[in-house]
Amino acid sequence: MRGATLADTPGDKSEMRSGTQEMRAMIFAGPGQALLDKSVPTPSCGPREVLLQVHACGVCRTDLHILDGELPKPKDALIPGHEVVGTVFARGPLVERFSIGQRVGVPWLGGTCGQCRYCLSGRENLCESACFTGYTRDGGYAQYALADERFCFELPAKYADAEAAPLLCAGLIGYRALSAAGDARTIGIYGFGAAAHIVAQVACQQGRTIFAFTRPGDRQRQQFARDLGAAWAGDSTQSPPEQLDAALLFAPDGALVPRALGQTTPGGTVVCAGIHMSDIPAFPYSILWGERVIRSVANLTRRDGEEFFSLARRLKIQTTIEQFPLHRANDALVRLREGTIRGAAVLVP
Repeated sequence: MRGATLADTPGDKSEMRSGTQEMRAMIFAGPGQALLDKSVPTPSCGPREVLLQVHACGVCRTDLHILDGELPKPKDALIPGHEVVGTVFARGPLVERFSIGQRVGVPWLGGTCGQCRYCLSGRENLCESACFTGYTRDGGYAQYALADERFCFELPAKYADAEAAPLLCAGLIGYRALSAAGDARTIGIYGFGAAAHIVAQVACQQGRTIFAFTRPGDRQRQQFARDLGAAWAGDSTQSPPEQLDAALLFAPDGALVPRALGQTTPGGTVVCAGIHMSDIPAFPYSILWGERVIRSVANLTRRDGEEFFSLARRLKIQTTIEQFPLHRANDALVRLREGTIRGAAVLVP
């Protein structure tokens, strides 16, 4: 759906005023409520911002956590979506990196202070003043979206817009989780959704062995994992053919943590990759002993993006997507919640 009036506006687009044109957007009205399809003013650029005409936006489980009220204090009248692919339509006066018409990717991390101890030590993902796309600033469930140019990425040309969208969160968080596993050679992946289907391909092409764990009885997803290179796939209640050097948990189920620990070798790592997880039940110290480690990954850094997209240009990483028009965002979210999306859901305005 094209914003014809806006896109055809003549003159200096970088000086287009907020409120003079409108766009379609899906608006978060409150926890437990469906998104509202509304016409809202198109935003104008700040000094370092670019206004993107959105061509695709991935649908992420984090969006469900926001809709369910599990992540506190989202922006008022929020436009969700943090896997945004678009072309630069207008630029702020201080923008240096991107030109009008250039394709840009916008990730979850939308901005940081650049001055705190975390930012100054290469850990900007932990910045206490960070803002997040589709959570504390508006995202890509719309025809147009604003982004800080300093936190955008150039995307590999070999991916079409909808194919590239899942790389901006599922790919990046999967990559950060894999990096947290160190040099692990045998890796279990719990929850075979958008992030898992990307990171499994990366790990297999790095020569690692992948074992995939799904919901009990989910034979289709298990076959999907095998198709992408997994050496074994089975229920999350089962044991793999051999012990794991590391486990990556993408399913938001805290009960999987002790299960994964029980399958991990001494010195192994269990990486919790989600932004929200149900409570971890009590477990015996014996399955942690032996210098096993439980750790989380939080958000991403721009360095993660640079490294991951460099890999994506070199490796053969295929994203499996199911496309939905913008006005069917609620349908895509229901399908994601039900676990019936193969790969990733992507909105196409």
